[in-house]
Amino acid sequence: MRRPITRRPVPVVELPGDLEPVLARIYAARGVRSAADLDLGLDRLLPVGSLQGVAAAAALLARTLERGERVLVIGDYDADGATATALVVRALRRFGHGDVGFLVPDRFRFGYGLTPEIVAVAAERAPRLIVTVDNGIASVEGVAAANARGIEVLITDHHLPGPQLPAAAAIVNPNLPGATFGSRALAGVGVAFYVLLALGRRLGRSSSATAELLDLVALGTVADVVPLDYNNRILVRAGLERIRAGRCVPGIAALAAVAGRALATAGTADLGFFIGPRLNAAGRLEDMAVGIECLLADDAVVASGLASQLDRLNHERRTIEARMQDDALAIVARLNLGEPGVSWPAAFTLYDADWHQGVVGLVAARVREHVHRPVVAFAPVADGLARGSARSVPGIHVRDALEAVATRRPGLIERFGGHAMAAGLTMAASRLPEFGAELAAEVARRATPGLLDGRLYTDGPLAAAELTLATAERLRTAGPFGAGFPEPTFDGDFDVLDVRVLGERHLKLWVRSSPTSVPQEAIAFGWLARAGAAPPARDDRVRLVYRLDVNEYQGRRRPQMLIDYLEPA
Repeated sequence: MRRPITRRPVPVVELPGDLEPVLARIYAARGVRSAADLDLGLDRLLPVGSLQGVAAAAALLARTLERGERVLVIGDYDADGATATALVVRALRRFGHGDVGFLVPDRFRFGYGLTPEIVAVAAERAPRLIVTVDNGIASVEGVAAANARGIEVLITDHHLPGPQLPAAAAIVNPNLPGATFGSRALAGVGVAFYVLLALGRRLGRSSSATAELLDLVALGTVADVVPLDYNNRILVRAGLERIRAGRCVPGIAALAAVAGRALATAGTADLGFFIGPRLNAAGRLEDMAVGIECLLADDAVVASGLASQLDRLNHERRTIEARMQDDALAIVARLNLGEPGVSWPAAFTLYDADWHQGVVGLVAARVREHVHRPVVAFAPVADGLARGSARSVPGIHVRDALEAVATRRPGLIERFGGHAMAAGLTMAASRLPEFGAELAAEVARRATPGLLDGRLYTDGPLAAAELTLATAERLRTAGPFGAGFPEPTFDGDFDVLDVRVLGERHLKLWVRSSPTSVPQEAIAFGWLARAGAAPPARDDRVRLVYRLDVNEYQGRRRPQMLIDYLEPA
């Protein structure tokens, strides 16, 4: 499928005159309108009190701490939930409260959120207060079960609520109906951070005590792929500064070490593609408690041992994912899309009885990269049910699409939840064909012309004189970039000087834009795993969409083009 390439428009704005032209162009194309928009100091954060519910949450926590009552944090089994859990446990201990623990539902036994079953497990520890992080807004039955046992519940979450809110003692969620907080894009760890800032203020503590944990906030925010609006960029920038200065928790340092990433030059890509996946591997394959213990470890040796365990799990996850991805792409290939009389569905629903439910979200994301439309991948669970994970494309709010299907076809989906770009759901495996047709029809109704054509947006070309190590280093520190504030991507035509295939899936090229320009190293990870992909030949002229990065090897640093897409020029 040939993909259209569109260069982002660059409005004329007043940015600092000493800003390099390439950076000025990038910032303007992302909505930066003034020098003030480039100020990411912590004093520019949205006021703590402007997040509805934090005052009640802080009062509830303060009362519990003053009475010395037991607090149990119940998190989610992804990196956002793990960092949020570690954040709350660490902060409460800093505030002098020793009776705080955590519990993460086993995704294979209990599923997601504060269910009545996990409340029963939690009750064995006799907490007075349960604090949910990155979950709970849909846990109507679970909160009722906790209330019946005399356990109060504080919900901190960022997922979209359903038609009924739980009867919790306090709820903090920027996406509640009628919420006026200036950032609905907070990750679960970001919501927890605001609650802890409010608690610290109520206890008369300096905000710096909580701000010292912003490395956890940065990791969870980037790993959860929430939009990096202005407020989130402030949080991530502050967290990255702590990581680069070596002032992060030992667990993050240990995870960076096993991933071969240098703390001093860490960026959002390191958090999102190297550290975050290793943390996530525990929740996908085994028990996220290992990841949380790594983030809670104060001893570097202990943290290193736990990070090594997470690294082994991540290697196992990658093996499972590769097999499942091949299976999924084979399913897509058998659909004979593009042949006469065969049209592309607006959304894909995939299922295999041998798939691992902890990895289906990654498979959905990988297939989405190939088909450029929403994908839901399902794996079997008990009692004839299938559990799925959805990944969407910009412009299609997948959680709202699922809600529309559930409303139109009552009983088809047993339960679901999520947000714009990702969602989870459970339903009868026997009804997956029916669901797939309904979802595709719903997405087709919502898709505007051209939305599903796989369009690539770039920041235009880089001049030959800009394809340098200095430019790559400036781009690395110019962020933070991520969802909603995309990493700079460029396009241009190049002559292929040399081609090598690495590991059967990857392409390494040497290219140059003109006969007089300096040859550039370029790599296309996973390119040959794409349907119909083939390596170019020497002397071909190709159009590349790429990112400029720094390749560090054996102490040598040089610019490297990371190819996202290539086609004949």
